[in-house]
Amino acid sequence: MTPARSPRQRLSEEDRRTQILQACLAVVAAQGYARASLAAVATQAGVSKGLVSHYFGGHDTLMEQTARAALVELRTAVVDDLDLAAPVPQIIRSAVHRVAHLPKTHATQLAAIGQIVLNLRDAQGTPRLDLDAYEETYAGQEELFRRGQREGDLRQFDTRVMAVTYQSAVDAMLTYLAKHPQEDPDRYADELTALLLNAMRA
Repeated sequence: MTPARSPRQRLSEEDRRTQILQACLAVVAAQGYARASLAAVATQAGVSKGLVSHYFGGHDTLMEQTARAALVELRTAVVDDLDLAAPVPQIIRSAVHRVAHLPKTHATQLAAIGQIVLNLRDAQGTPRLDLDAYEETYAGQEELFRRGQREGDLRQFDTRVMAVTYQSAVDAMLTYLAKHPQEDPDRYADELTALLLNAMRA
């Protein structure tokens, strides 16, 4: 006698979109951007290609939204459970250390973002994901820096310039640590934090 098949759980629209985005993330990270077709993503997600198209329209939109969702995941991993009431220099130190461990804790997200940013282009050949994708990150950093200035821990400086500089240094650290897994992430984070705070302190 054939056992009865359990009914498939019906996911909400938001859950289904998340399921497809996570499948896209996995395919891009494991197989590369060129092989991450809608069909491959659908297979990974266990859904039809038509359903992927229904939620995301086309390949480029899916890739862009996957990268943006991965950036949110990374940002959440860094700020989650941070003591935001602590002095600003302490928050910066803790955040840099958390970022330094992302190549080990969030390797899939980093690999997928790198592939998508490198390959996703508009009709004119311009990258579809540029510094605008960092806008929310910059805004949060600027708010933190302004608080440090008000409290007297940080000197007066242009917070946008410092946010861009800070993020560039952090991104370079991520790239370096991802390619040199033998390096001690905490030692690197200590050195980078010292450089950043020396530039910021009152």
